[in-house]
Amino acid sequence: MTVAPVLDPRPLFARSLDQTEQQIAAVRPDELSNRTPCADYDVRALLGHVVAVLHKIARVGAGVDARDVPDVINGIDDDGWVRAFTRARGEVERVWADDSTLDRMVTLPWATLPGRVALDAYTHEFTVHSWDLAHATDRLAELDPDLAAQALEAFPKFAPPEERSGQGPFGPVVPVPDDADVYTRLASYLGRRPSAG
Repeated sequence: MTVAPVLDPRPLFARSLDQTEQQIAAVRPDELSNRTPCADYDVRALLGHVVAVLHKIARVGAGVDARDVPDVINGIDDDGWVRAFTRARGEVERVWADDSTLDRMVTLPWATLPGRVALDAYTHEFTVHSWDLAHATDRLAELDPDLAAQALEAFPKFAPPEERSGQGPFGPVVPVPDDADVYTRLASYLGRRPSAG
């Protein structure tokens, strides 16, 4: 995989995490069992996944193998998701505060990349998961369109349609109208079905 150099991805990463945290804070207990566009996840499982991803990013940034971190963190109380997310986020920000982390090669489950490129990829993953949560809880109007535009520009480098196996997190591109909003275009590019409830 050839990916263009990224400057400092941390400010945009922080914006994407801010948006994800706002979506998590808005989730009501009665919405935790709602279906999400992620085939195997209801809202509770998706929350467990985004917390797990933060744990993985912290480990990767510290040079520690993250393969033993599950894809979904379980056992968090219904009212504990924001606390779990902010604690994990704090650890990520502590680890990645060192500028040298951005230039160190880090090993992810799907590639070995410079830290700055890996963090950029995770930035866009959180943007997509913000949309997943907003879609599942009917809060789409609260999303930042600039984050989606940047993710839509970046994902062809990380997840080109011709390299998708159909077994991973991204399916074939789903057609949408040319005048669809930027989050709908992003979701459909990644194989999600924006009109599905």
